[in-house]
Amino acid sequence: QELFSGFQDNVGNVAISLAGLYRDSAQRPVRNATDGLAEAYMTLASALHNEATAQAGNAPAHANRSANMGIEAANDLAMTLLQLALDLRPDQTLAKVLLAEMLEQAHRPHAALAVLTHVASDDPLLPMVQLRRAGLLAGTSQQDAALAVLDTLSAAYPDRPEPYSMRGDILRDMKRYPEAVQAYSGAIARLGGETPQNWPLFYERGIVYERSQSWDKSEADLLHALQLAPDQPYVLNYLGYSWTERGEKLDQARRMLERAVTSRPDDPAIIDSLGWLVLRQGDVAGAVALLQRAVEIDPADPTMNGHLGDAYWAAGRKLEAQFQWRRALTLEPEPEDVAKLQTKLRQSETALGNQPAAAKTVKAVTP
Repeated sequence: QELFSGFQDNVGNVAISLAGLYRDSAQRPVRNATDGLAEAYMTLASALHNEATAQAGNAPAHANRSANMGIEAANDLAMTLLQLALDLRPDQTLAKVLLAEMLEQAHRPHAALAVLTHVASDDPLLPMVQLRRAGLLAGTSQQDAALAVLDTLSAAYPDRPEPYSMRGDILRDMKRYPEAVQAYSGAIARLGGETPQNWPLFYERGIVYERSQSWDKSEADLLHALQLAPDQPYVLNYLGYSWTERGEKLDQARRMLERAVTSRPDDPAIIDSLGWLVLRQGDVAGAVALLQRAVEIDPADPTMNGHLGDAYWAAGRKLEAQFQWRRALTLEPEPEDVAKLQTKLRQSETALGNQPAAAKTVKAVTP
């Protein structure tokens, strides 16, 4: 009970189940030898999975095939142990949660959903399981079903922010931004006191405000998120990039983006943001170096390829610029970005004395 009371709201989606866990903490978690064996299988599976996850996170990009096979073998063994645990004790919900998590990581979301389907209505972990089911449903293009699960959870736990937060995430992915703002606002209203761990809610609401063309509200939320988590690289990146796009506070934006790159030196989106700002400030050579690195890390991002094209054009590397813009068009950019890229190609060919490229078919090019 002391352990649960110390968790408060810093344990992710488990927080919605804390009341039930606290209520059931007086019951014996292991009733007999079979339960004990199931618990041992689950504990070993968890240790194997944690070790495999740590190895995968520390592995270099060029990790050899045998190392990757070792990580996969550890996860396969962990899933086998979890299945053994569930064979012995079908009501072991934590084993189901861990198995579903591993299946999702293995790109088997439908199998993960099946694992979480049968959980008793009085299980203290049921609300957390329902949140995870909603996330899996949304990830398998069943957004309406996911929103229905969250509506039920909101009614059952009217004071909890988690269902509202996840609802905001799903609506944001569906580009239903005004509704997403309402959902995030509902989550924020239910916090019961802000902590540094609450920065994602203000960050996410700031994103949907910005995409709803409400920049003043977006900027206020992003700055508030930074007050809660001053060194959070994703907030620094989003705010710095937004100021860059608007041509505002470029010196402050640069300091923010440099801090973000220091924190996440291999994150291509953050490197791209800094390169784009550096280009806006006139350092063409520095921008080319940064944007080339971003595209090397993530060659399939249309925005980064388009930015690199702009940097090449500014550097006088005209044909390379056209190549990058054409490549960006093959990578499914947003509709508004398609129009911008096509305009750049037409103007560039006119500037180079060629026929306009508006009528040309853009073909995929492998770099």
